[in-house]
Amino acid sequence: MKTYVVTGSTSGIGKALAEEYSKANLVFAGFRNEKLKLEGKNIIPFYVDYSKPETIQPAIEFINSKTDKIDTIFNVAGCVVAGAIELIDMKELRRQFDVNVFGALELTRGLPINKVINISSMSSFGIYPFIAPYCASKRALDILFNLYSLESGVKVVSLKLGSIATPIWSKSIKENSKVLETPNGYESECKYLVKNALKNEIKGMPIHKVIEKIQKIEQLSKPKPSYTIGLDAKVAEIFSHFPQDFINLIIENKLKSMH
Repeated sequence: MKTYVVTGSTSGIGKALAEEYSKANLVFAGFRNEKLKLEGKNIIPFYVDYSKPETIQPAIEFINSKTDKIDTIFNVAGCVVAGAIELIDMKELRRQFDVNVFGALELTRGLPINKVINISSMSSFGIYPFIAPYCASKRALDILFNLYSLESGVKVVSLKLGSIATPIWSKSIKENSKVLETPNGYESECKYLVKNALKNEIKGMPIHKVIEKIQKIEQLSKPKPSYTIGLDAKVAEIFSHFPQDFINLIIENKLKSMH
């Protein structure tokens, strides 16, 4: 019986991972502000809200009081801050990094972990306007943890996922409603963000397929530092390797076509 930590366990990938791994293992399942409803007898819930950094150390102490070894942590918890950079409140920008980067790093450093699997995103390739905070946070997550792995010897794997059919899309629309409903000159772009998010929630990769891929990677004795999962993610990765001026030209033309 192995021991796992899964953050963001209330829905989506986190919930699916917690339920799957708890079938034959002990799982510490992190939740934030929603009632945790998971199926599995080997699940120990713990509270942590990365937007409230003061909740992280109590979570660390709680887990450490229950175990002295964790085989793998799945850093799933995250959020999306959307909108034009010039209009986004600086508090929201800081919250983006607290939730997607600093919280995951602080929790991970405080636990006796053998392997880290981070749920990153194709957004880390940095080619998506109007979700720049999210792109930057995922890139920062990848860089920080890769170097943390080199320095500490702890195995770290980044999973750069494409569009997945999870509730994160509807949640993101709700969390960014203030910006999306008052776009201040970016009406077309904000309408496109909402339309695309709703489409991804329905047409994204089925979550069970993602879980199968994650399980295969987690079982590897020598996994690669990074995996790109999903056709759209692989296209984004290839596109990101072109010269920056070429990338910018394509994106600028796409933005102009919205008007």
